[in-house]
Amino acid sequence: MDVQLLSEYLEYLDVEKGLSSNTIDAYRRDLTDFIDFYISKGINNIIGIDRTQINTYIMFLHDKKYNSRSVVRKIASLRGFFKWLNANEYIKQNPAQMIEQPKLPKRLPKVISLEDIKKIFHSDLNPMEMLIVELLYDCGLRVSELVNLKLNNIDIKAKYIQCYGKGSKERVVPFGKNAQQALNRYIKYREQIIIKNNISNNKNLFLKESGKNITRQDVYNFIRKQGEKIHKHISPHTLRHTFATHLLDNGADLRVVQELLGHSDVSTTQLYTHITKKRLKEVYFAINKNS
Repeated sequence: MDVQLLSEYLEYLDVEKGLSSNTIDAYRRDLTDFIDFYISKGINNIIGIDRTQINTYIMFLHDKKYNSRSVVRKIASLRGFFKWLNANEYIKQNPAQMIEQPKLPKRLPKVISLEDIKKIFHSDLNPMEMLIVELLYDCGLRVSELVNLKLNNIDIKAKYIQCYGKGSKERVVPFGKNAQQALNRYIKYREQIIIKNNISNNKNLFLKESGKNITRQDVYNFIRKQGEKIHKHISPHTLRHTFATHLLDNGADLRVVQELLGHSDVSTTQLYTHITKKRLKEVYFAINKNS
């Protein structure tokens, strides 16, 4: 029964909410862990779960030394699931509705300097690698948006990309001359891959030398290696953070940056203003220290 309900809920997240496969997998793991826990406690039906038993599970997570972010994510998964169960009348009341979440400190996003970005661009990159860096830094794309780009999502002449973010939300992102040149070079490079591997119908923008579609893990591994060149641990999201921070450093409007990043809430974008203020203070005190 519970496995069937979980399957129906995950299908709802996929079909009606339009969540990414990675997000749905995270929900599946979190909720399966919860189901395994209460079965181990002799409870055979999720419909009989109450608030006390959910709190017992949360205490179990703390005892197992799960960090606060993991606990918050698992609570969010439970809230969503029980809300759906209640809305579909599988349960009369939602026991997770009033569950308290741990408060999380706001973490400033990691960014790198313009000098580090230049070092990466000036390293030995093939046309596909160069384009990946351009689109992550020049457009602030998420890695999932990057790997899912199709040829018809890009207008090279007009210099804009149509991409789909969280919840399949569509947005249009402009790009500059450098990205335009990188795209033109890569399209020729891609044509060689198509011919070499005798590919007849693949509309994905990014293809590996083997002709297979590039994956999120491929991009993570590539960016990690670029980080080694500048002696820093970075991810694709670091370049997205850097894109936003450099825009604000150069006077871009917060709302414009919000639109470019595809943030639904401007408070998420405001995190980057803390970085620019922090940097301004560091420069100010460095100047005054040396004066």
